[in-house]
Amino acid sequence: MEILVLFAALGLFFLLVFVREAIQAKKREKAFIASLYHICETLPDKEYSLERYARMGSFYQRHPVKGQVDDITWNDLGMDEIFKRMNYTFSASGEEYLYYTLRNTRKTEEELAHLEDVIRFFMEHTDERVKIQYKMSRLGHTGKFSLYDYIDNLDYLGERSNRKHILLNVLFLPLLALLFVNLSVALTGIAILIIYNITSYFKEKKEIDPYIVSFAYVKRLTAACEELLKFSIPVCVQEWERMRTALQGLRGMQKGSFWVLAGSRSATSGNPLDILMDYARMIFHVDLIQFNKMLSQLRTHIGDVDELIGLVGYVETAIAAGIFRDSLKEYCVPRHEGEGMCVREAYHPLLANPVKNSIHARRGVLVTGSNASGKSTFLKTIAVNAILSQSIHTCCASAYQAPLYEIYSSMALHDNMKSGESYYIVEIKALKRILDAAAEKENRILCFVDEVLRGTNTVERIAASTQILKSLVDSGNMLCFAATHDIELTELLKDVYDNYHFEEEIMEGDIFFPYKLLDGSTKTRNAIKLLQIMGYDRDVIEKAFQQAEHFVASGTWVVT
Repeated sequence: MEILVLFAALGLFFLLVFVREAIQAKKREKAFIASLYHICETLPDKEYSLERYARMGSFYQRHPVKGQVDDITWNDLGMDEIFKRMNYTFSASGEEYLYYTLRNTRKTEEELAHLEDVIRFFMEHTDERVKIQYKMSRLGHTGKFSLYDYIDNLDYLGERSNRKHILLNVLFLPLLALLFVNLSVALTGIAILIIYNITSYFKEKKEIDPYIVSFAYVKRLTAACEELLKFSIPVCVQEWERMRTALQGLRGMQKGSFWVLAGSRSATSGNPLDILMDYARMIFHVDLIQFNKMLSQLRTHIGDVDELIGLVGYVETAIAAGIFRDSLKEYCVPRHEGEGMCVREAYHPLLANPVKNSIHARRGVLVTGSNASGKSTFLKTIAVNAILSQSIHTCCASAYQAPLYEIYSSMALHDNMKSGESYYIVEIKALKRILDAAAEKENRILCFVDEVLRGTNTVERIAASTQILKSLVDSGNMLCFAATHDIELTELLKDVYDNYHFEEEIMEGDIFFPYKLLDGSTKTRNAIKLLQIMGYDRDVIEKAFQQAEHFVASGTWVVT
């Protein structure tokens, strides 16, 4: 009687634990869903490990398109930080596709118009957006590696056959029949066969374990797509139809997948049924047989998996773009038409309190100004908005009008220690790739150059900079924004570039920067003033001023 009471008490305890956990899980789910309704009120807060960065570009790397944002431009503009700022995705597919979208500015007006329809739909239909985001959170990620990393390595598994496994299982039949003839021989044979099966099982299981993660993700991916198809999204009719087609080819992977996928979770569960099923896997190789079937299906339908990743990623990217819009203080939908560029009240999305600037560029733009006055930030602001306009059809501005461009930059370069290239070599190579792109005459080019040829001496820098900047706009299909400290360039290039500048203000022994773009070239210098404000020796300051004034007046340098 006491034993029955003990078992009843234990059963009640485990039941209470199960019920409590179920209630807590439901509460967490409700809290998460509630947070999705206000997701735009907080900035994305995600940790980015090296592994996560490595897998983020997987979809982009496997879908190259001519004219995508190259590595130099991406790094110059700090686009990794822009990506993080708008990464409101919850799945690996969404994250990788968002990254791909930001680097794929080679879209047609029709593609951008369709993306706009999808973005607007989810901005206006919050319930549908939240439900889909919840489904995407269930899809989740693949761990340290991208699904593409696993797919790329499928060949390492070689050709796998189930003949051996089936033959070993068939051998149990005569041994079972032998039990009625010679019990000891039959039991010995069954024991030997079981020991051999278990020994060979662990060897093969070790080979396939890394790929079970990818199989599990494909299963979740297909399940997520099945769920998406239950939603009526009028603007996604084409995507939904393509999704149905791709799913047809992967339905074979669902049959018997439980034996493979549940096995990776049951080892530590402690559930008696799971333990029993583990022994069935070890003895009869049920999961190995099913894995080989799933592997054959996956190899045949890798294109369908890729299609589903792209479709799910597209939807989640559109949702993320809409949330990004809602998180901004001001944004506009760009117009891709006309010549040149007209931007009003543009700002950089990473600045907490940005100063907005406007410009109507009909030809080359040359920006001068003192140190730290805002030249580089202005160039980055225009460049980032150009990329956003052609990737997620969104601009951090009150208005944006420009044709579709291929976008290049040569701004935040560094010498290459690995290859032994100096800063100057790195810089002229970066500029050469822009000239080469313009020479192809295939598309309009938008380029941004900060402190052209800063890696060489003054005389040759000014001479070479003049000719390079002139050749950029002389190509006929390029709009160039350039920033420089070399005031001489404003006069040398005045026939092909419009001059703008930033100024500083000195008040009460301190320096302030309004960061407002002004017409014309700069008339001030502040490098020596900054030394004075920072407390350098007065004698150093005075002599530096004298040297500078002497050079301006005579064109020669003297040491005082």
